[in-house]
Amino acid sequence: MSNLDLNAVNRNLENSDTPREAEVEENDEDRKFYETHGTYDRYEISEEDCYDELGFSYPFWKKWTILTIVFMVQVSMNFNTSLYSNGASGISEEFGVSAQAARVGAAIFLITYAFGCELWAPWSEELGRWPIMQLSLFLVNIWQIPVGIAPNYATIIVCRALGGFSSAGGSVTLGMVADMWEADVQQYAVAYVVFSSVGGSVLGPIVGGFVEQFLAWRWNIWIQLIFGGFVQVLHFFLVPETRTTIMMDRIAKKRRKEGEKNGKPVNVWGPNELTPFKDRFSAREILITWIRPFRMFLTEPIVLVLSLLSGFSDALIFMFLQSYALVYAQWDFAILSIGLAFIPIGIGYVIAYLLFIPAIKRNVKTRRDHPESETAQYESRLWWLLWTAPCLPIGLFIFAWTSTGPPIHWIGSMIASAIIGIANYSIYMATIDYMICAYGPYSASATGGNGWSRDFLAGVLTLPATPFFQNIPSSSNRLHLAYASTILACLASVLVLAVYVIYWKGPVLRKRSPFAEKLANAKVEGGGRRVSTLPGIYGSRHNSIATGAAVPGSRRGSVMRSQPATRQVSRVGGY
Repeated sequence: MSNLDLNAVNRNLENSDTPREAEVEENDEDRKFYETHGTYDRYEISEEDCYDELGFSYPFWKKWTILTIVFMVQVSMNFNTSLYSNGASGISEEFGVSAQAARVGAAIFLITYAFGCELWAPWSEELGRWPIMQLSLFLVNIWQIPVGIAPNYATIIVCRALGGFSSAGGSVTLGMVADMWEADVQQYAVAYVVFSSVGGSVLGPIVGGFVEQFLAWRWNIWIQLIFGGFVQVLHFFLVPETRTTIMMDRIAKKRRKEGEKNGKPVNVWGPNELTPFKDRFSAREILITWIRPFRMFLTEPIVLVLSLLSGFSDALIFMFLQSYALVYAQWDFAILSIGLAFIPIGIGYVIAYLLFIPAIKRNVKTRRDHPESETAQYESRLWWLLWTAPCLPIGLFIFAWTSTGPPIHWIGSMIASAIIGIANYSIYMATIDYMICAYGPYSASATGGNGWSRDFLAGVLTLPATPFFQNIPSSSNRLHLAYASTILACLASVLVLAVYVIYWKGPVLRKRSPFAEKLANAKVEGGGRRVSTLPGIYGSRHNSIATGAAVPGSRRGSVMRSQPATRQVSRVGGY
């Protein structure tokens, strides 16, 4: 952009229907701007102009260092959702509430976490990933303290709810993947982050088993705080801003500053610099931004269908996990041993992660061999799920009829748990990969729907899960645990059928998803790389795709027409 051919741009302006600069009402500041730059227009920098300075061009070691810190942040978030449950018995005893009431702290955190993901995600697209993640981590850590020193049960519930609302969740971390990897090469990074999400959930009960057996219940909270504080410090010092539009603002400011220093003014401006602060953060625009993830969830069939698939899958698995204490008590497992019984699920996650590596290689080859095929670019990302999704009902059926206690050995139920783990990881990974590919720079808002479904449904089912296993058909029936798990397996069988329908109907879902379709069209028009922002829909307020002549050599229009230095009078495209 520093070598922008302003004469060519001005020739394009002369041939367009844009109001001539002479027609713009002048004031002293306008005249000064014109004397400096020879134009009234402010020229917006595009990704093409600074691509080698954006996250996409970071060296391999830097990308994976950032991603590893993000991995640890994500583990801490999901660890926070699951470790609390091991303190439920201590809370029940200390405050004289029922065991069911003590579990409300786990349920309320998951439910508010679901809304927290949706509320934080769009702001990471407006203000940047780094400040949003730092603020989220700080607030989550702060709300741990009142829980750890809680004098009564109400304090625990209120502060757990606030902690959930404060959690930005995986939508922001997955948005960072879209900041550093183009859709064609993102899958290894997505697989890594997804592994951190599911891994954090299973780490909680494993660690919690030791805490519950050897320490007071409050140590569940202090361990979470120590872990959360540690990853916040790592994130603060080792993770830079990755959001493309924020980086473009900084690059433009740097180029103008260097131009002033060298006596050669540079007329380039970042995307957010061209919209006044009061316009970007008016009450109406704040509401639009907050609504964006929920609106995408309801109006984008891709987001709705894939989120419900992932959410119901996670809800079924979460209910199944609530049976562990009841199931392994039949073999006289101690509290510590019940915690260790979660290890096979973790092993299933590891197996699924490793199996996805050759599947991703095959997928990359398919996309390379068929660049013009939309199915190759999108639906092929769900191909491996067609083979692994059936592991969910298969694993649940096996678990159901190996969880009836002696004389059947407990190892059978643990093998089933590993099979279920393979399915859970695969469903989460495939749906997230597809959504990041479809929504690119807005993947934080899009994947927020996925996180909302998973956390909300899991939270809602926390309280009825234990009675479900105890009372179907009745606690006096020796096989009641098997019957309850069989019901979940049957529901999972129906869910798996949805995977094949989505794979088959994927092109139809995309055509009916207006935002995804617009992003795909803009990518095609821009020469194959995705745009960093999209105008006029779902709270995407900055208009980065201009009508009329484009800057020579740029893959998308980057000229903001008739943009005086002191006010916004631009005529730009949009819808």
